[in-house]
Amino acid sequence: MIRAGLVILAAATVLGGSVVAQAEALKIGFLTTLSGPLASIGGHARDGFLLAVKQRGGKLGGLDAEVIVEDDALKPERALLRTQQFLERDKVDFVVGMITSNVLQATFRPVTENGTFLIGVNAGTSMFAGEKCNPFFFSTSWENNQVPEAMGKYAQDSGHRRIVMLAPNFQGGRDAIAGFKHHFKGEVLDEIYVRMGVLDFAAELTRVRALKPDAVLVFMPGGMGVSLVRQYAQSGLAGSIPFLSVWTLDEATLPALDEAAVGLYGTSHWAPDLDNGVNAAFVKAFEAEYGYVPSNFAAQAYDAALLIDSAVTTAGAKLSDKDALRKALRNASFASTRGHFRYNTNQFPIQDFYLVQVIRRGDGKYVTSAKRKIFADHADRQASKCPL
Repeated sequence: MIRAGLVILAAATVLGGSVVAQAEALKIGFLTTLSGPLASIGGHARDGFLLAVKQRGGKLGGLDAEVIVEDDALKPERALLRTQQFLERDKVDFVVGMITSNVLQATFRPVTENGTFLIGVNAGTSMFAGEKCNPFFFSTSWENNQVPEAMGKYAQDSGHRRIVMLAPNFQGGRDAIAGFKHHFKGEVLDEIYVRMGVLDFAAELTRVRALKPDAVLVFMPGGMGVSLVRQYAQSGLAGSIPFLSVWTLDEATLPALDEAAVGLYGTSHWAPDLDNGVNAAFVKAFEAEYGYVPSNFAAQAYDAALLIDSAVTTAGAKLSDKDALRKALRNASFASTRGHFRYNTNQFPIQDFYLVQVIRRGDGKYVTSAKRKIFADHADRQASKCPL
C-alpha cells in the first residue's frame, strides 16, 4: 500500500503473497526530514522508530501499528500539508517526528487543536516547553536550551573567557545561543547567524580568525556541520581555537568527517556507549539492522516508539480514551536508551547531560563517547512558564 510518502504496513500480515490488513490498527504519521542538508538526521530518526516497531512484531501497545512516513523537506509549508493529510485523510492517532523547530512550529497548532497527540523526537522549541506548552504535546528529546547549557557550563569550567558563536538563523539556533549563555559568564565576541542550508563558511571563518577567541561554539546540524568541520580543519583554526559542538558532531555526520572530527568535544544527553542494558541492546540491534551506528536522533525516536508502546498498553489499548492516554504518556513507564526516563510538568524529559568526545572505535567506526557527566537530572528552565 503506497501513499504520498513511504508507508510501513506493520499492521498487516502476509498470506500467500497478499497483504491482509488487520481490523484494529494504531495509526502513526511520522514526519521527518529526508531530503536536503538534514536528510541524514531525519533518516536516523525514521530508522530508530521503525526498529522499535519491528522488534515488537509490528505492534505498539498490543495493537497492529501502521506507520506512514512523510518527508517535510525542511519546508514548513510542506510540513503543514503533510500534517493535514495525516489528520484528514489518514486519521492518525499520533503524529511523531519534527526534526527542526520551524517544522514543529508549522505542525504544532493543527495537530494539538485536532486533539491528536504530537510526539516530538528532536525539535525542542523553547516556547512549547514554556508558555505555549500543550497537553497533547510530548517530547522525547530536550528543550533547545539544555544541550548548549551543558556546553556553556563546560566552557566556563574550562577557563574559556572569549567566545564566538555560530548557528543557523532560525528559532533553534537562537535558542542554542541563549542556552549557552546561561552558564557561560565570559565575553561573547560575536553571534554569527547563517541561512539554513548554507555550506560555504569562508566569510564566517575569516571573522573567527580576526576575533581570536578562546574557543568557538558551533551549532550546525547535518550537512551544514560536515561542511563547517571540514573547512574549519582546512583553515588551520582547529590547531589554535578549540571547537565546541552542540548538535554538530554526531553519528549522523561522523561517517563523512572521519579523522577531521576526532578529539573534538560536544555535549549530549546520549552516546552509543552509555552504560545501560536497553542502550547496549538498541545500539547492537540498530547496527545489525541498518549497517551504521545510531545517533542520538535515532535513540530519541526509538524512545518515542517505546513511549507510545507503554502508554497504549497502560491505557488498555483504548485509543479513544484521550485522558487515559495522556496520563499514561506523562507517567512514561518504560526503560529508555538513556536509562531512567521521566517527564517534567511541561512534558519534556528530566535527564542527564554529558561531555562527549569523538573517537575512533576499535572496529574503525567514528562515534561519540561519553566522558563525564555535566548535569544530573537536569530540568529545563522553561517548565516554570508552562501552565500544565
